Amino acid sequence: MNFAAQFIYANYIRDGSPNRVGFSDSDENDPFWQSEAQRLGSTKQGCSTSSKTTYNKDAPVCNGVAGLRPTLIHPERLKDFGIEEEECLNGEVKTKETKVVGVPEIQLMDPPKTNKKRGSESKAITPPKPEYLRFDDISAAAFKIQMRMQKTPCMYSRLSKQYGMEIFLKKEHLHYTGSVKERGVLYMLTSLSQEQQKKGVIVATDCSFSMAVAHHAVELRIPVFVIMPASCAQPHLRMYRDYGAMVISYGSTARDSLNHARHLAKENGYLYLEEDDSAVYLAGLGTVGMEIYEQVPKLDAVIVPAGGQCSLLVGTAAAIKHLNSRITVIIVMALYSLNSTPITHSLSPDLFEHSMGTHTFQLAKTFVDKVISVREEDSLVAMLRFQEFEHSTVDTEGAMGLAAILAGQLPELKGKRVAVLVSSANMEFDLIRQCVDRALVLDDRVNKFTVQLADFPGDMAKLLDILAREDIKLLDVCHRRHNDRGDLFKALVECVVETRDKTQSTQLRRTLSERYPTLRWLDR
Repeated sequence: MNFAAQFIYANYIRDGSPNRVGFSDSDENDPFWQSEAQRLGSTKQGCSTSSKTTYNKDAPVCNGVAGLRPTLIHPERLKDFGIEEEECLNGEVKTKETKVVGVPEIQLMDPPKTNKKRGSESKAITPPKPEYLRFDDISAAAFKIQMRMQKTPCMYSRLSKQYGMEIFLKKEHLHYTGSVKERGVLYMLTSLSQEQQKKGVIVATDCSFSMAVAHHAVELRIPVFVIMPASCAQPHLRMYRDYGAMVISYGSTARDSLNHARHLAKENGYLYLEEDDSAVYLAGLGTVGMEIYEQVPKLDAVIVPAGGQCSLLVGTAAAIKHLNSRITVIIVMALYSLNSTPITHSLSPDLFEHSMGTHTFQLAKTFVDKVISVREEDSLVAMLRFQEFEHSTVDTEGAMGLAAILAGQLPELKGKRVAVLVSSANMEFDLIRQCVDRALVLDDRVNKFTVQLADFPGDMAKLLDILAREDIKLLDVCHRRHNDRGDLFKALVECVVETRDKTQSTQLRRTLSERYPTLRWLDR
């Protein structure tokens, strides 16, 4: 026994109780020390608290001292130290017989090392940021959704010879809901916990993302609720119901339905889903890049439309660049103005960080080689080309990739193998009809002109005879005799005609101009 232990034991033998240094004699306000009556409670056999007790080195050691000592900690506070109440007997702690083997050596720990230096040269070392989207995540997503997601074709286009390059169309619009977003949604839903899948999900936007959520949530037996304003198109509401979702009409605007959906999600534990740039959603969308690389050997470039939240471009570009960094990734964005000029630019934070999102923007700067913009009129003409040459109907977002080629903004791709991602085909029938009519006008295939004819029998028949000989389709004709600005014996005729192509339209203009000096072609 060392000197300190001998000194403490000597005081214990002399006084019969340990000295309480630093405490007053009163015990009313001391929760850790018991009263005198409690300290003089019952004892166990083999241990004694009498002042006449002598030390026996062979006696059992109870709680670290020879003989039984009343506990100094109040029984109610024993739980704070990991001791249960059942271990207490009459205010005392159960004792266990142990043997003193030796005094353990005290090992001092080294002081923690700091990264700061003394003086003004101290700099905080920031840990490197983890990689946000890895190819392993995309591979895991492809493996997980392969049983529920069909593999869309990537077919050679008949437009290839017309534009001098090998064009392969990745037809993602052939999915059940007509959008590539099914990939990200399916992987997102399968990644939810079982508890959250039982509670359900809720969406409040009328878009391809919500359609994909409604369809795949029902397929996975996840309760899904769709909150839409009263102004939503009835065909869309019927489509959500056909998928199997619970559709609720609320409010008159999209903001009203969105706020109501978030309120329901908070009150009932539903998961509110919206299109974002989360790693899970990006990984699911990136699986289309893996399929393009497998389906088109010796690929030179990939054209990806940047619509919605631009998540598709990041996932696809990440997969393509990992598989072959020499493949050029080109992003096509839309300019929603017919008077705008197409732009070729780099990723500028002022233009794209707000629309893409922080994570999407940072990843796009890493994987994207070129960003171009197309006008809305180019997208409409591309929709028309899809219907004529590919016998399929797509929306303006799905046609943006081909629109960049039609507008002549990619001359460097001449003679190369190019994959164009056709992302979606969700558009109402009435709107499709309007887009086609507008595209025919923009393509110089529907024209309107006015001409003054003499108000005599046979002049109108001569004009129609010229149109028949030129094989022109007459869509509409208006014959006006009473015209304040015209001559007294003249009639103003307005015609709307359709031609096969620009060549026939040019020939018609030349023929009519030679015959009728008053001919005037109306602007588009």
